[in-house]
Amino acid sequence: MTSQRSQSALLIIDMQQGIQRLGWPRNNPQAEARIAQLLECWRTAGWPVVHIRHISREPDSVFAPGQPGALFQPALAPHDSEQVFEKNVTDAFTHTSLERWLWVRGIDSLVIVGVASENSVEATARSASNLGFATRVVADACYTFAKADFSGRPRTADEVHDMAMANLQGEYADVVFSADLLQSEPRSAGQGRARGPGNSRAG
Repeated sequence: MTSQRSQSALLIIDMQQGIQRLGWPRNNPQAEARIAQLLECWRTAGWPVVHIRHISREPDSVFAPGQPGALFQPALAPHDSEQVFEKNVTDAFTHTSLERWLWVRGIDSLVIVGVASENSVEATARSASNLGFATRVVADACYTFAKADFSGRPRTADEVHDMAMANLQGEYADVVFSADLLQSEPRSAGQGRARGPGNSRAG
């Protein structure tokens, strides 16, 4: 078994019931199944799992406290032994104790999955890298929705997702696919690649 410091925590972002109710065109319809496979892999190996839950400050949001939409999807709900952090903004590190919780346990690498690719996933991955964590984002275990770009041109969910992954790749994270982790040796799935803050970006 590898030492705890070489094990990546699986960070599952915003897989709540409310995200299923939006009804917007999305990509990666198999993302939930991929997340479930990775979750089972991590649980079987005994590696750390962290669940992030978005709790909105807007009372009419599907993610408002007490609303069914704020609950985890049953298939991806945390076990009692798994850590849960609640956030109010896109970045899972902002106004939470996630960073401290990871460092105290000697965890210096993350595997990030969840929703939405260009929103909470990208924001969290950028912060993770800037804070010094070796970061991997699993492209087919994340998804997002169609939206218009800044010029008002409609973009498909695939286009939005692909640009988010392009923004991260090589600058803030290693973007991988679930098969890269599930088909590798069990040890290597939970091992992060050494990355430091800064990398090659200029600003």
